Amino acid sequence: MLNCTIIDDEPLAVEVIKDFIEKVPFIRLKSTYTNALEALQHVNDKETDLLFLDIRMPDISGIDFVRSLQQKPAAVIFTTAYQEYALESYNLNVLDYLLKPIPFNRFLSAVTRAHEYVSALKGGRREEPAAKKFIFIKTEYKIVKIELDDILYIEGLKDYSKIYLKDNPKPIFTLQNLKSFEAKFPPEQFTRIHRSYIVSVNKINVICKNRVVIGQTDIPISIGFKNNIQEIIHKNS
Repeated sequence: MLNCTIIDDEPLAVEVIKDFIEKVPFIRLKSTYTNALEALQHVNDKETDLLFLDIRMPDISGIDFVRSLQQKPAAVIFTTAYQEYALESYNLNVLDYLLKPIPFNRFLSAVTRAHEYVSALKGGRREEPAAKKFIFIKTEYKIVKIELDDILYIEGLKDYSKIYLKDNPKPIFTLQNLKSFEAKFPPEQFTRIHRSYIVSVNKINVICKNRVVIGQTDIPISIGFKNNIQEIIHKNS
């Protein structure tokens, strides 16, 4: 049974989620708040397994609320009418992002996933949520989902990055820098080999003294990142 908390400054939105919760047997409502600052002192505990959180609220946004928590709930689901925050919410490791008006089938899908994830954590199995298998990228005024397994390498330029994908002849351009990708990528799957390049370890075909080869592309290795390549060789020898 998951203990849930709802934080939303709109009472009607709170009532909608309350009604949905009553229909689902494996979740239980612990508390509701229409004042996020009031909720802040109560959510910093271990009693809330799943937090439903609005984004645009007076005094403090849902995004800043999550950042300020010392003890985060096992799972957080954003509930909002604004889809432009999807990318930022993903960077906070939020489990799901529900757009208002929320249909019940979408709600059920999100809480089922939360139940599986939290149950795995409580059972001692440190499983990553399914969202870790992909990232959301903002490009050309839209947000694109990219599977991590499809990424060959990423090239960082002055003001943007280019993501090269398998079976895709053209790279995807984004204003994110390489440091932001390093922070969110699993280190066993991606590594920095140059100040301008992050590569997918599984996609490397050849490792030479000063370069790696991915497909038909030579990618340079800089002196400062040679240890990363040595670690790859050591782990896979």
